Amino acid sequence: MSKIPLKVMIVEDSNDDAELLVHALDRAGYKSTTPLVQSAEKMKSLLGKQTWDLITSDYVIPGFGGLAALEVLRENDLDIPFIIVSGKIGEDVAVEALKAGANDYLLKDRLTRLGAAVDRALKEAAQKKKRRIAEAALHESEDRYRRLVESCPDAMFILTDGIFSFANRA
Repeated sequence: MSKIPLKVMIVEDSNDDAELLVHALDRAGYKSTTPLVQSAEKMKSLLGKQTWDLITSDYVIPGFGGLAALEVLRENDLDIPFIIVSGKIGEDVAVEALKAGANDYLLKDRLTRLGAAVDRALKEAAQKKKRRIAEAALHESEDRYRRLVESCPDAMFILTDGIFSFANRA
């Protein structure tokens, strides 16, 4: 079976935990390219160098962490799926992470859920992208229509039940 290529940035301070993530992704059917990031500076640098399919982040990293990594992502105005993977996360912390914009959270001792979480996050990201493209096309079409109607030298109007709901300048 062919593996799905996946460019994953792993924000993690433990090489062993990063290897476990890569192994879990492999078991889930993904062939991942995964640099290890341990600082905001390194994350910013990598975000500017290429596109990413997914970011996973430990919640607790000395001097950095999941919420700080999520903030770096938002500061760069990128819409990349973000999953918190931590050994030390309670329900209140998980809710805080989701409110801050994380797509999901997992416990390191339950990585069997990683494949499903990644699938869902990638699907949601694809739907968001399609929606943004459709919204942009709609705005472009509306602008084109508005310019056409407003520049027309003839009077154009919409009359509904005896009430003018629209009229151009002419």
